[in-house]
Amino acid sequence: MTTPPSTRPLTIAGLTIGGGAPLVLIGGPCAIEDERHALMMAERLQRITADARVPFIYKSSYDKANRSSVHSYRGPGLKEGLRILARVKEATGLAVLSDVHDVSEVEPAAEVLDVLQVPAFLCRQTDLLLACGRTRRPVNVKKGQFLAPRDMGNVVDKIRSTGNEDILLTERGTTFGYNNLVVDFRSLPIMRGFGYPVVFDATHSVQLPGGAGDRSGGERQYVQALARAAVSVGVDALFMEIHEDPDRTLPDGRPLSDGPNMLRLADLPRLLDEILAMVSGLGGTSR
Repeated sequence: MTTPPSTRPLTIAGLTIGGGAPLVLIGGPCAIEDERHALMMAERLQRITADARVPFIYKSSYDKANRSSVHSYRGPGLKEGLRILARVKEATGLAVLSDVHDVSEVEPAAEVLDVLQVPAFLCRQTDLLLACGRTRRPVNVKKGQFLAPRDMGNVVDKIRSTGNEDILLTERGTTFGYNNLVVDFRSLPIMRGFGYPVVFDATHSVQLPGGAGDRSGGERQYVQALARAAVSVGVDALFMEIHEDPDRTLPDGRPLSDGPNMLRLADLPRLLDEILAMVSGLGGTSR
């Protein structure tokens, strides 16, 4: 069996990703709802991952700028969202990650976030990548649904040109016809070949973009299978959007962002147990 390429270790708030370090989970609700919900989810996720001894980074977006409809819920916005994420850090001690969509967001976001995330649709936006790189914060770039994995080498070069080597690359599925994504698992070793830690996004990979007309659909039932497959191929971290009740609506009646593909919180402990058993069988790390 071919051994996946090794990756450069990256330290985030005392937590190491890559270089043979234990598998890390990045997770949380797709979009921030309010402070109470964010703290509740962060604390429950922290307990579950601590019990499983899985290093954990909390993820939730202050703004989802690429929603299908102008009427879709986007989140509380930059200022309030960063305030809530700062509160999560203060209350739990967890590292936090969120998306940035524009160069103007990068500086204030970097004051709070431990990891800046560039969304898949923006992965080729040179000015945004350079602005993120210049903060010297770790940068997680999601591979665009339209991009070949080898093309992520250009993304790496853009960030490295700023002197920043703290780079994560995330696979989140590839467009396969209309309203559908598939995962080409060759992308994981291809992107690991650049030498930087690779993340598998198990929940966006089951998204059906625009599949519900004015919003995206999803096939949550396949999250666990794809997560296990990615671990067997070799990744440094898993990314999963997780919610205690992903099919409920917001108080104003609107559906949650990415509800159909978010993992139910109650399903996380069993999935972590299955993944850790696999990791142990593969030699004790994420390969």
